[in-house]
Amino acid sequence: MTYRIAPVGALLSTVAFSAAAFVVALTATSTIAQQQSPVADDKLPTAQLKLPQGFRVETYIHGVPDARSLRLGDKGTVFVSTRDRDKVYAVVTQGAKREVKVIASGLDRPNGLAFKDGTLYIAEGTKISRLDKIEDNLDSPPKPVVIYSDFPDHRSHGWKFMTIGPDNKLYVTVGAPCNVCEPPTGNAQIRRLNTDGSGAEPYALGVRNTIGFDFHPISKELYFTDNGRDWLSDDLPNDELNRVTKMGQHFGFPYCHQGDVLDSEVGTGHSCNEFVPPIAKLGPHAAALGMRFYTGTMFPQKYRGGIFIARHGSWNRAEKIGADVIYVTLNRDGSVRSFEPFLTGFLKDNGFLGRPVDLQVMKDGSLLVSDDYAGAVYQISYGTPRTAERK
Repeated sequence: MTYRIAPVGALLSTVAFSAAAFVVALTATSTIAQQQSPVADDKLPTAQLKLPQGFRVETYIHGVPDARSLRLGDKGTVFVSTRDRDKVYAVVTQGAKREVKVIASGLDRPNGLAFKDGTLYIAEGTKISRLDKIEDNLDSPPKPVVIYSDFPDHRSHGWKFMTIGPDNKLYVTVGAPCNVCEPPTGNAQIRRLNTDGSGAEPYALGVRNTIGFDFHPISKELYFTDNGRDWLSDDLPNDELNRVTKMGQHFGFPYCHQGDVLDSEVGTGHSCNEFVPPIAKLGPHAAALGMRFYTGTMFPQKYRGGIFIARHGSWNRAEKIGADVIYVTLNRDGSVRSFEPFLTGFLKDNGFLGRPVDLQVMKDGSLLVSDDYAGAVYQISYGTPRTAERK
């Protein structure tokens, strides 16, 4: 099934939470708390997951608690971050065997990762550090060296997402310190800086909580997901997919949500026409997180140049949605044509078997998906598996 994108200008009615729905939503938060330890191998949802014909999914690695952001090193190392724990991991493949190594610990919400020229950058709650020549020193990793420490310290949306741009600068999110509020200066933005920590500047404004962005492989424009505010209604607002066409654009938070809904608390005196609308609405409270342009060649032609998005799944919606990976098809001008389900099966009986967080395109064109709920990373491939030649 393919979902067509509703016109961004279409006005949606605002439905207030009923008292009963509010109680249901509050109760739901306790039922999807992250696992204290990774799911056992035989309890992983891999066998229940669904993909389009010709694709297959396997467990790439399990036993990685709170597996979040994914980054690929030059030598094939897969780096995995955590949000609620203090560690960053490296997954090393040797033949048919994979091993998980702890390369940094004692960190503060080290959710954001970026990799460039042998250096791994780690974005914590209040700072960015670097690990130089990390793939040559996985068994005796260096101590992280802080390069930037000028982030506000708040627990609400205080974890980071980070990547390297085509200009070789670091791009990192600074979330809003609230559900909805007038954010203090320096919050609710995507910030960019040099890899030595200098030259920090706001790149995109009015961004509530993005935990996923990537650059278009041709236009080099930044695309990002953004999570909408809570407690407006079960059906409003939608999470967003946005596109930055020039530095300094404002994407609406906290005044306007999903491009066409003024906020009932702080929207007075504003118009949604003041802000850049999203290029797609991704579902109400679906928790759209990691996204990657597909730059590989393993998958069929229709997937090349499009966007895969991991939706973590609702935490406060009476009927949960998300907990999947969707595929977004773009038009030649970079706008969104449609999106459709790609990886499903994590949601069962209004509960979670897993919760996708981030994605990583591998050198062979396969796609990794992290799952912080089950403590695992999955690998999606296309075509007939290769078998060893018999002698």
